[in-house]
Amino acid sequence: MPNPTSDPPATRPGGPVTLQQVAERAGVSSATASRALHGSSGTRIVGEELRRRVLDAARELRYVSNAPAQALARSTTTVVGVVVHDVADPYFAAIAAGAMGVAREHGLLVMLAATFRDPELELDYLARLRAQRARAVVLAGSGFADHEFTRRLAAEVDAYRADGGHVVAVGAHGIASDTVRPANRPGAALAVRHLYDLGHRNFGIVSGPRALTTVRDRLDGARRQLRSLGVALPAAQVIDGGFTREQARVAARTLVTRAPELTAIVVLNDVMAAGVLAALRDDLGLRVPERISVVGFDDLPFAADLNPPLTTIRLPLADIGARAMDMILTGPTIEPRTLDLDTELVVRSSTTTAPR
Repeated sequence: MPNPTSDPPATRPGGPVTLQQVAERAGVSSATASRALHGSSGTRIVGEELRRRVLDAARELRYVSNAPAQALARSTTTVVGVVVHDVADPYFAAIAAGAMGVAREHGLLVMLAATFRDPELELDYLARLRAQRARAVVLAGSGFADHEFTRRLAAEVDAYRADGGHVVAVGAHGIASDTVRPANRPGAALAVRHLYDLGHRNFGIVSGPRALTTVRDRLDGARRQLRSLGVALPAAQVIDGGFTREQARVAARTLVTRAPELTAIVVLNDVMAAGVLAALRDDLGLRVPERISVVGFDDLPFAADLNPPLTTIRLPLADIGARAMDMILTGPTIEPRTLDLDTELVVRSSTTTAPR
């Protein structure tokens, strides 16, 4: 009689994988493995440490519950997953809108998932979309600068591709996949050069979480440009604004307190730039741009409506999503493709010549 806790085998290169094999790899019983993977309506709860062991074993073995690889390979599903960090963030909303526009034209259904910058959720969503036999997944959130996470993500992507799925990444994720790459380093360098050409020599940077590759790329682009121009950037003048308006407002107050002589602030996204402008104008009583010039990044729709209108680096956000979906429509290739998208400086009223 078959074990009622067992699932139909999933296929990977080299043969079928069963729930029992996952349990053996994790060193638990089949029942425990089943509860860890599927949850339980009973009273027995699997502890977090056991659950993690089972999930890691399932990923290593490329096990997918209730989704044989043969079915995935034959599937004609029209579902495409788009995984972002935060659906409320206008940056991700614009990318998702671009992807959805192309998907609609071709009869595809987009399933949107938000990770809230939790790398474990990103892995979980990718596994779930694979189990649901989604045709493809767009990883639209920033990559994480963590070697162990990148290894696990690469293994999950390899398993998805081996089962017939297609993964497209936006930005650097450290995985072998088709990639749409925004010009984060060149854009940050462009922001610095604009301010330098206006005579600014004392800079501050409001950054984001350093664990994100997008932040590291933008920060690296700004630092390299400053070094090439012979401008010093003390470590104390780079402050994490958390990629939120509120945290950036606090960061700007701290930055000016630490370096009251600075005349230019580069902010690594427009949401944070809104908080920086509010802090300078309302909290510190400093005039922008007469006393301090501010440059943002992304050119979100509200940037032109800020007080003053924000000079920023424009990324073609909707086009990023559209190009990622185009890659899905053309299908995977033997060698992963990379599409680089340019950026441009949009000059508005938040920057001017450095005060004398």
